[in-house]
Amino acid sequence: MKERLYLFDTTLRDGQQTQGVQFSADEKHQIANALDTLGIDHIEGGWPGANPTDSAFFENPPKTRATFTAFGMTKRAGISAENDDVLAAVLNANTASVCLVGKTHDFHVRTALGISLDENTRNIAQSFAHITARGREAIFDAEHFFDGYTSNPDYALEAVHAAFDEGARWIALCDTNGGTLPADIHRITSAVIESGIPGDRLGIHTHNDTENAVAGSLAAVDAGARQIQGTLNGLGERCGNANLTALIPILLLKEPYASRFETGVTPDALKGLTRVSRMLDDILNRVPQKQAAFVGASAFAHKAGLHASAILKDPATYEHIDPAGVGNARIIPMSNQAGQSNLRKRLGEMGLDVPPKDPALSLILDRIKAREAQGYSYDTAQASFEILAREELGMLPDFFEVKRYRVTIERRKNKRNRMVSLSEAVVVVKVDGKKKLSVSESMDENGTDRGPVNALAKALAKDLGPYQSIVEDIRLVDFKVRITQGGTEAVTRVIIDSEDGKGRRWSTVGVSANIVDASFEALLDAIRWKLVQDGATGQAV
Repeated sequence: MKERLYLFDTTLRDGQQTQGVQFSADEKHQIANALDTLGIDHIEGGWPGANPTDSAFFENPPKTRATFTAFGMTKRAGISAENDDVLAAVLNANTASVCLVGKTHDFHVRTALGISLDENTRNIAQSFAHITARGREAIFDAEHFFDGYTSNPDYALEAVHAAFDEGARWIALCDTNGGTLPADIHRITSAVIESGIPGDRLGIHTHNDTENAVAGSLAAVDAGARQIQGTLNGLGERCGNANLTALIPILLLKEPYASRFETGVTPDALKGLTRVSRMLDDILNRVPQKQAAFVGASAFAHKAGLHASAILKDPATYEHIDPAGVGNARIIPMSNQAGQSNLRKRLGEMGLDVPPKDPALSLILDRIKAREAQGYSYDTAQASFEILAREELGMLPDFFEVKRYRVTIERRKNKRNRMVSLSEAVVVVKVDGKKKLSVSESMDENGTDRGPVNALAKALAKDLGPYQSIVEDIRLVDFKVRITQGGTEAVTRVIIDSEDGKGRRWSTVGVSANIVDASFEALLDAIRWKLVQDGATGQAV
């Protein structure tokens, strides 16, 4: 029979401590519902009373299967637990579970709190007695525990036993500074168990300051801890928390954990992991990290021809799991390292069945290599590759023709005597034999100039005749610029990431000595790819 591991998510609390991150109450509801669907056991919602958003969130909490948890701190010195208004705010949130952080490092007790060790121990004990007497599940986040144990093991153990003896359900050992290495986490967690706190009452809370948060969490599990705290995408203070987006698939899919343990996450729920990860990035208006384990766009990308050839024979040659198991997908990118195995695989994914000895294969590869020598990059711009391949195969409809375009940038003083900029684009296209002129400014709803590329994108997609309804939901989500080659022969490479109303994302590339020309080329590919995917027809080339 498998042992149960419990997953505790603190995205909405510790994750919100990430620099530049601030969730609205509605966003917290969206994230909480996604976590609940995934199968998380505890969802820590934040700190009631700490700010208006958290207070509003707890006044209207999400309805979850997961145990909704409020976060606070042990009572302050000189105040009884009954009269501590900070502790009262946490209890008044009326959550089934309460997580309190308290000091377990003698240095912090004396320096940060300025009280004696005995008084700190009493504060911990009285706080947890107060919580458990009211029938709440109590969790102790033992702050700086590993540093504390290294400095003064007797006191660190005294502090966690004070909470345990008063009925705390979980004692979460915190590597708050993120500097403890996995071997020491294993050793110290084992020592805590030997002191009399059983592993099924112990949790682990790690930070990623040495890139060891996931490994440290697993080390604690190996030692006997049975609760893991972490965040989606590794959000958190400084370098982040243990990344549940990596930990969950490890626990479900990798040995010895898959055979030994079970969590609240089912195999079916695991298939939604990539979607949940990218949903969070979308809420944060961040570009998803391509190299992220399991859920990144490049996690199962096979660039080298040798790799792609082997993948076609057996995916296990270069994949440690099936990407579909975490809701991700295999990618065979195109680059100057590509061989015909890569190419035919990628064409097949596009729905194009090309025989092994078709001369078009060599023509496509030659064109890719020639263009990448000019500065193009097709391993990061799969949609542009598809456009190129269809052109060589004679399978790209002639949707419209760009006759000319112009961009102007004006900088002037407004009526408030402030210098402002304004970008304006004019695009002339020929659609169904008719010329259409479109003009667009780059001002957003707040009156801020969004730049010449934005103006071009708006003008290009403003009037495409019969194709207008297809392209009007395109949104630019990222814009990357790189100068290649250098010197007087330097060119600009622009990669644009686009998204549509169906949630599809695609990347296109343009190269020119002029950044606007390069951007426009990438914009054209983005629109053409969208038209192809949605089945638009035109005059065949």
